Amino acid sequence: MKKMVSVVMTAMLIAIPVTPAFAQTSPTTVKERAQVLASKLLSVTGASGVQYAIMDKGSIVLSDNAGVKDKASKAPITKDTMFGIGSISKMHVSAAAMILADAYEIDIDEPLTTYIEDFKMADKRYKKITPRMLMNHSSGLYGTHLPNSSLFDDNDTIAHDELLNKLQSEHLKANPGEFSVYCNDGFDLLEIMIERVSGMSYTEFLAKYVSKPLNLSSTKTPLDQFDRERLAKTYFPTMDQALPIENSNTLGSGGLYSTAEDLTKFAEILMGNRTDVLSKQSAKAMQSPEYKRGIWVSEKTNAFNYGLGWDTVSLPEFDDYGITALSKGGDLVTYHGSLITIPKHNISMAVLSSGGASVFTTTFATKVLLEYLKDQGHIKEILPEKTFKPALKVNMPSELLSYAGLYVTRDSTINIEIKDGEIDLPAQYGLIPAQTYVYTGDGQFKSKDGSATVSFDKQTNGKTYVKLKAYTNNQGLGQSMMVLYAYQKLDSNPLQPTTKKVWENRNGKSYYRVDEKITSTFYLATPMLSKTISVDMDHGYANGTKIVNENQAVNVVQIPITIGRDVFDLNFYKEGQTEYLKIDGFSYINEDAIQPIDEGKDSTFSIPSNGQVRWYKIDEKSANRVMNVKTPVSGGFAVYDKNGMSVNLSKVTNNHSVVLPEGGMIVFGGKAGDVFKIELKNK
Repeated sequence: MKKMVSVVMTAMLIAIPVTPAFAQTSPTTVKERAQVLASKLLSVTGASGVQYAIMDKGSIVLSDNAGVKDKASKAPITKDTMFGIGSISKMHVSAAAMILADAYEIDIDEPLTTYIEDFKMADKRYKKITPRMLMNHSSGLYGTHLPNSSLFDDNDTIAHDELLNKLQSEHLKANPGEFSVYCNDGFDLLEIMIERVSGMSYTEFLAKYVSKPLNLSSTKTPLDQFDRERLAKTYFPTMDQALPIENSNTLGSGGLYSTAEDLTKFAEILMGNRTDVLSKQSAKAMQSPEYKRGIWVSEKTNAFNYGLGWDTVSLPEFDDYGITALSKGGDLVTYHGSLITIPKHNISMAVLSSGGASVFTTTFATKVLLEYLKDQGHIKEILPEKTFKPALKVNMPSELLSYAGLYVTRDSTINIEIKDGEIDLPAQYGLIPAQTYVYTGDGQFKSKDGSATVSFDKQTNGKTYVKLKAYTNNQGLGQSMMVLYAYQKLDSNPLQPTTKKVWENRNGKSYYRVDEKITSTFYLATPMLSKTISVDMDHGYANGTKIVNENQAVNVVQIPITIGRDVFDLNFYKEGQTEYLKIDGFSYINEDAIQPIDEGKDSTFSIPSNGQVRWYKIDEKSANRVMNVKTPVSGGFAVYDKNGMSVNLSKVTNNHSVVLPEGGMIVFGGKAGDVFKIELKNK
């Protein structure tokens, strides 16, 4: 859905040395070679199961799986096992929009307000946003309204229903069409547009105009009626049992379920092979290099090259063979997947997994597709992965010192120093480790092993960016490359003493979301529900936003491609003596206002009339005691250890008795007026 890699994946995304994918065996068929690689995919990512399929000229030529559908029963995955497909869903809503364009119901270059009359924002530039800009990520919208979008066994459409209202008070980060940067909200607006124009729900539209003619019997939304037992089980490291079904209720940006075979059938319209559903002209338009319409890196080869819906309209790993491959990845908290199509040969491949990440499923799909292309005679041989010479440091021109200074990326600022021709940068994109880059000539700084290159790029918008070009080994599954802007240069923003003092008091404080439904998947870990304030006192920024007064800081990030996604403003306010933080219309409570859980034997409390959840700390008086909770049917609670990982989430475990960990936290949620009765006793 949202390229949403869960917090437990972070450590796994650091590149390690490549090992040959098929080194230990000599399988003879593509099917056998894919099985070897699938087993490796499971072992290095921790995924419980993976399903994949290849379609060639309208026929399924490979359909297989590895791992299990259910760890407890060890039930196998079959071709009919369904998975959440995350952001691959963007291809469906983009295709649906183009179906309306084929029928002359919309013009993708007309203002969106033509079709959604009540779409309004606080920034007048919103009137220039078009459906095309929603599909190519160039709308200028901040990014993603994540709260209440991903729920366990709950298909509440609140995220969809409240989006237009939330946007009314928000601004844009750039002029519409100025540059593309990954944006989920745009595809949820497409969903609303389709509903307004067609007069039916998006679920109904998809079923009638896409699934039925293509015979996609396994492609559903959370609002569809289907056998939920067909869904692959999902897991979380701190939970022994399978998780409830994850419903992504932002259908346009990431809410569909499907199978690998269904996705390859759907890909037929994306390649222009089913003109009864989507015209060849529209399919071709979706494949166009839309990213070139705005500010972008100069490199032609890149893992990020947006089309209409597509992440990449020319996947780098196929470029060396003269083959154009298009790719779309998807990530939910628990499900992940990738779709690759090769229009020239009418070949598509889909990979879906429970656990892992789309970067790995894409690498897997690339490897298997190359094996298949070789087997079919489309390529003569599989080229070896690129190798690099160790960086050779040379004298750096003094004028490059002018690039040193303050830079911003999403959620943080950094002071980049250039000393003796060297630059130190932190880890990047979860795949590239923190390391030193040395000057090697031609304005470039390289990593010690030569696989990553840093340079500075002043763009037509007057902004200076740090550009990163890197090859990664993806846990030994295979090599991939990316070019992106990692940082944007800033000017200092000196603060008045009174303003500075207020922000100093907030520095390091954590704020916890209070209006997230207790069924949310984000309750698996507190980092998905909190914002820790980090203030750059010397320069006047907080979490990458520019401080403008004592209670407000505004976004300044205008970084194309992907690093500049999901930006935000910080707005602080008080209710009585309690300070709250508001981001994207959602409220967070200051940690200082969170009280310890009552250490007495018995206590009772209720959810307030505004429906906000109640957070509590676990202090030394309650730690290591047993908490028993009598919970209303609509209510639930989560208990976290000192690292923010859930040790019990009642909506998952149905366990209402738990030993409270030292230094942890508890959150209770439900409907307004729900009463919780708590008993604390010694072990």
